Amino acid sequence: MSDGADRREPLARLLAPASVAIVGASDRPGSFGARIFANLAAFRGRVDPVNGKYARLHDRPCYPEIAALPHVPDCAIIAVPRAAVQTVVEACAARGVGGVIVIASGYAETGLPDRIALQARLAAIARESGMRIAGPNTLGIVNYVLGAGLTFSAMPPVLPLRPHAIGIVSQSGSIGFALAQAVMRGVSVSHVLTAGNSCDVDVADCVAYLARDPACRAIACVLEGMAAPLRLVAAARAAWQADKPLVLYKMATGAAGAAAAMSHTGSLAGSEEAYAAALAGAGVVQVDRLEALIEAAAFFAKAPPPPADGVAVIATSGGAAIMAADKAERHGVALPQPQPATRAVLEAHIPDFGSPRNPCDVTAQVIADPAGLLACTEALLTDPHYGALVTTHQYAYPAATGRLPVFSRLGAQHGRIVCNVWVPEWLGGPGAEETERDPYLALFHSMDRCFAALAAWQHRARQRRLAPETLVRFAPAPARAEAARALHAAPDRVLTEGAAKRILALYGIEVPAERLVSSADAAVAAAEAIGFPVALKVESPDIPHKTEAGVIRLDLHDAAALRAACSEILAAARQAAAPPRIAGLLVQRMVPRGLEMMVGSRVDPLFGPLVVVGLGGVLVELLRDTALELAPVSPRQALAMLARLRGARLLDGFRGGPAVDRDRLAEVICRVSELAADQAPLLAEIDLNPLICTGTRIIAVDGLMVKQA
Repeated sequence: MSDGADRREPLARLLAPASVAIVGASDRPGSFGARIFANLAAFRGRVDPVNGKYARLHDRPCYPEIAALPHVPDCAIIAVPRAAVQTVVEACAARGVGGVIVIASGYAETGLPDRIALQARLAAIARESGMRIAGPNTLGIVNYVLGAGLTFSAMPPVLPLRPHAIGIVSQSGSIGFALAQAVMRGVSVSHVLTAGNSCDVDVADCVAYLARDPACRAIACVLEGMAAPLRLVAAARAAWQADKPLVLYKMATGAAGAAAAMSHTGSLAGSEEAYAAALAGAGVVQVDRLEALIEAAAFFAKAPPPPADGVAVIATSGGAAIMAADKAERHGVALPQPQPATRAVLEAHIPDFGSPRNPCDVTAQVIADPAGLLACTEALLTDPHYGALVTTHQYAYPAATGRLPVFSRLGAQHGRIVCNVWVPEWLGGPGAEETERDPYLALFHSMDRCFAALAAWQHRARQRRLAPETLVRFAPAPARAEAARALHAAPDRVLTEGAAKRILALYGIEVPAERLVSSADAAVAAAEAIGFPVALKVESPDIPHKTEAGVIRLDLHDAAALRAACSEILAAARQAAAPPRIAGLLVQRMVPRGLEMMVGSRVDPLFGPLVVVGLGGVLVELLRDTALELAPVSPRQALAMLARLRGARLLDGFRGGPAVDRDRLAEVICRVSELAADQAPLLAEIDLNPLICTGTRIIAVDGLMVKQA
């Protein structure tokens, strides 16, 4: 680095610069160079224009090139045509500039090989020099802490920050700046960081930076996708360690990632499921629509940790109270009834046509009795059952706005967040901005989104209370080595069932007694040795799904039935369009009936090994009642996966069915996940469907393994 330049961390020099150079500065109205200069009007640092056409610009010296600057700028924003960008970037790197913002478009987003190569060269300059590059094809960034509008875009005004400011990170510049207009309705925003094509600085870098910035209390992130999403997971974990909520909206949610999978597991473990699992595991709060993002982030920036799991609802409308009860039930948020002392206060102030319960309908009588509203609100906020209060803004007019200070003061006094659900269609009417600006009130434009945020808030708090858990190793090192040797030795990409089960057994997963035979006479002898009843299957690497191919028979009780089954399933196998290779017939001890589960894994090209669990049998892909995590998983994670299943009650003996030992089933999930993680370089997919579960006994009666291509 030349000229004794600042040796601060380069990302900080880019995103929080003390000095900025505008390369391509101009006084031509409407030009990018002129617009960038205007957006730096409130910047408290030094701004130097760079353009060989001018000696002076904007009442200050203008320099012909970066090398001519009297000092090394922290950040250079480059507003020159694409053809000149690389030369300028190289000059910035040579001078020791901390970071550059490349706003020019027409790079890798075009899909053209030469443009992709241009972007790759920018990435190489960043890598070789250590100078950070934002873009190309970015609208730029805004650091409201410094008043730095490093963008050519129209931008919301620089306003004083409040302690509950949120940072915005977006791959899409236009969406990022659109979200930033929330400042116009009272939301406090500390940063707007847009990534563009991310030749160097990407969403993960921006999230990691905001995780360390004290001006930002919560992070709102818009994500399309990343080539290395585990970097974002690492950044999310940094935010979690800093106890800084990261709220994320993921778009581009196609499920093509698993289209070529051979197993049931592969078709269930798509890329979006992997994103959701990885981000949830890192403590990210995901919202399912863009409209929820800023609301949720602003809520998390204001809300203290919940002092209790229950939520109280107070409304002037019976309809709003009913709506709150519906949405609370939908999102699993408890609305416990008030304690006797609380109820006594409510009954003393609520008319008989209201409701002193939770949700609490104080009726429109509060218009004439503000002291009654004060008493009811304080009673609910002091009830130890309640960690938050939800109220509704029924009509936008001064009388309703006047109640907000009551909620704010009592919320602050008792350490509770008060959620104000906005009902009027006059979205910016009286009371909206007052709610947004208040540090103890959170504004929601939807009752559903309010309770979704409350549910996520409570879940996050529960996760933070959990003690760290260490992964348990189940398989000894010799077993892992033997499994790897078996996979290397397998002649086909799809392992036969018998070969797959031998590997499962090495990891301590129980499989039934079975023998591979080549004739009906040998099948009868094997069945007599194993003990009737038995199951019979064709053993072939070319028939991964036996039920669909009709090459399996179950519950065979005698030799005659077994001989007939041998003929039938061999005939079915030979009727395949491409005649399969048949290694023989697998005679397997028939396992008593139990609950059928599916556990499997696949190696995702972005996230690595994943493990998935769900209800088993032939309907698994139709029902899609599954839970997914990155492998390997801990026993606690495995139990949580089981709890997330819609059919989880079946594990407890639903309607007289056999109860399943969840701890034992969780252990099997852990073992499968360990196998997947250990053998990821060799093993692409695992599919155990079904696992027969009866009490503490979990047996893999079928197993499919697919090696890496």
